[in-house]
Amino acid sequence: MDLMLRGKAVAVTGGSRGIGRRIVQRFAEEGASVAFCARNKDDLDRAAAEVARLGVMTFPYEGDIIDPDKAKAFIDGAADHLGGLDILVNNVGGAVGSNKPFAETTDEDWLRTYEMNVLHAVRTTRLAIPHFQQRGGGSVVIISSISGWMPGGYPQYGTAKAAEIQLAGELAIDLAAERVRINTVCPGSILWPGGAWDRFRQAHAEVFSEFETRDLPAGRLGEPEEVADVVVFISSPRASWVNGALIPVDGAQRRSSVDRRKR
Repeated sequence: MDLMLRGKAVAVTGGSRGIGRRIVQRFAEEGASVAFCARNKDDLDRAAAEVARLGVMTFPYEGDIIDPDKAKAFIDGAADHLGGLDILVNNVGGAVGSNKPFAETTDEDWLRTYEMNVLHAVRTTRLAIPHFQQRGGGSVVIISSISGWMPGGYPQYGTAKAAEIQLAGELAIDLAAERVRINTVCPGSILWPGGAWDRFRQAHAEVFSEFETRDLPAGRLGEPEEVADVVVFISSPRASWVNGALIPVDGAQRRSSVDRRKR
């Protein structure tokens, strides 16, 4: 199926590793121009070299997208370098204070986690709207998580991911008149070399194996490519009537994470 993405301009936050990196590659494989950002220059350079081999226009940006000034520089720079903006994927996320029991978490842990996930998506989406308007519309995908409705992970992370889901639903209504679609893709546990689950598997092999066998019906974790394919389709004109949707990509996962008592 032709996803009608050739010549489209795409911005992906956090596009140098894991799910984000594969999303960037998949858009480029479809012929889209791609902007992406990262804090680590080495990771950014490696990802940029991979995408460059696909022969599409790129705009790799080094900077922390959580900083409002950097967010603006990235979105405006993406539009300038790519000649406009059609699609935004808000992929940056994470948790602060995730190594602590709830009673030991601080307000700062919660505020920074909220900013990393929800407020980052608010800022970049708001910044993208004028560029979408110049193109007659646009598409936004927020990468949330099954932790947004399935308790069992870190409280501050799950709460922020739930807020992202609500954000997408609200903006889908608010921006429909602008012909801007907003959807949420919610991965389950995704494994890639050097990622959080890979590190956990090496440090706690027995607990990981139990989790994989008990809570993943297919007996394995997901792969970045399986998330990226859904994101790219949902972003594309082929999904023009999908708006305000929450789409799990989790292989029917039964629990969002390993038992906290075993971490």
